[in-house]
Amino acid sequence: MRLLSALLLLLAACPPAPQPFPDGYLFGASIAGFQVDMGCPTLPAEQCEDRRSDWYQFITSRAQVNASVAPFFTFDPPASGPGHWELYEQDFAAAKQDMGLNAMRLSIEWSRIFPTATDGLEGDALAAAASRPNVERYHQMFAALKARGLTPMVTLNHYTLPVWIHDGIACHQAPATCVNRGWLDKERMLREIARYAGFVAREFGGEVDLWATLNEPFAVVIPGYLQPGKDRVNPPAQSLRFEDARAVALAMIEAHARMYDAVKANDTKDADGRDGAASIGIVYPIAPALPKNPQSAVDRRGAENVFYLNNQLFLDGVLKGTVDANIDGRPDGPPRDDLKDRCDWLGVNYYTRATVTGTETASFPQFSLLSTFDPFALELWDDAPQGLIDALTWAKDRYGKPLYVTETGTDAAADPEKAASWLVRYLTATQRAQQQGVDVRGFFFWSLMDNYEWNHGMAMKFGLYAVANDAAKTRTPRSAVEAYGKITRARDVTPELRARYPIP
Repeated sequence: MRLLSALLLLLAACPPAPQPFPDGYLFGASIAGFQVDMGCPTLPAEQCEDRRSDWYQFITSRAQVNASVAPFFTFDPPASGPGHWELYEQDFAAAKQDMGLNAMRLSIEWSRIFPTATDGLEGDALAAAASRPNVERYHQMFAALKARGLTPMVTLNHYTLPVWIHDGIACHQAPATCVNRGWLDKERMLREIARYAGFVAREFGGEVDLWATLNEPFAVVIPGYLQPGKDRVNPPAQSLRFEDARAVALAMIEAHARMYDAVKANDTKDADGRDGAASIGIVYPIAPALPKNPQSAVDRRGAENVFYLNNQLFLDGVLKGTVDANIDGRPDGPPRDDLKDRCDWLGVNYYTRATVTGTETASFPQFSLLSTFDPFALELWDDAPQGLIDALTWAKDRYGKPLYVTETGTDAAADPEKAASWLVRYLTATQRAQQQGVDVRGFFFWSLMDNYEWNHGMAMKFGLYAVANDAAKTRTPRSAVEAYGKITRARDVTPELRARYPIP
């Protein structure tokens, strides 16, 4: 009897074997236009480089970047990028042939579509303002995806803004007097980003059904207006501008709703004949928060508030329509009709959990919730597959929407085996979440190839494929490529891979 009891306890402690991924599951990789397009081997730089974005301004304006921020940049030239704008056929072919992927997540660059201002333009005048060579290149990319059976998931705004709506350098140097202030010009931004989203949906609706409005909004808010640092900088790279940060966060919540409406109104074509014309979500990095000392009430309170600020504050606005403009943990009122019911799915990016040290005294009295933890003592970059399970489970319980893992990956610069380990362990974690009843419909590894990782330039190596610093931008598969191929062929993480890269 004791032996039987011990066996039952052992079985209860072990998670059940994950089930194979279901039919229709999307196995993919993620890329973003600014990060992969530039650096073409043979195309002229003026065709390859998107020179009309705020990010291009920053990486090509070293002398104009303040000394407090400049050390956080490598200032790698745009030509150091992987050149996907030219090599997309090769890249998509590798994704299909080498790994058996059936999906790609990519972005359309607003500044490539509309290099000049669109204020007041409608109909034929708006179409005339679009760059036809760039529009045609995107059509060619979507045709290349379709030819290989790769379902596109398209992000409409992956951080970058056109310089005509956000002069990143001017607002970096003189935030109080700059003219084109981006997200801080709320009404203009909401109007123009919806205009752009509507145009793109109308132009490419016959090729795209899966749309994401924004990528990681707080990766604009925090390193753009609160705390630029070595991990991330975003134009305009201001520090401790609390009111600006709040205004930008609230504007981005509303922008999602306006973009959602614009895409729904303008994409009327079912690209794949399966699930309707347009399914629209948002991509958000959910990071669980743990108290540094679980026995400490101060640390527990700090962790709860970090989790709320990082995850729930924004997502409640987007998925429930409730706004907490005071950032005090309490919605201002009932759900807003102009915000609610405007998300068909949620994309979960996962890289880390946060370990939080609470504080007894106020760190930043401007917002009460910021006064419960020490933001400079946050511990990040915790490699913990359980954190992905926790993130997916929380999203399912709170919002009840279909989910995609839209990004997860790691810098493999120091260890080329690390990408394979990450891929296998986090796909296994995704399976475990699915087995616990979470509706996860796809997994996208970040990234298909080494890319221009924002202020880090080409120093970080997130790619399934390494990119050589040569004239041809030669791609070399890392071990994760072979592992991904085994998984897609089996529609499962194979026993051999589980044994090689185990998770607890």
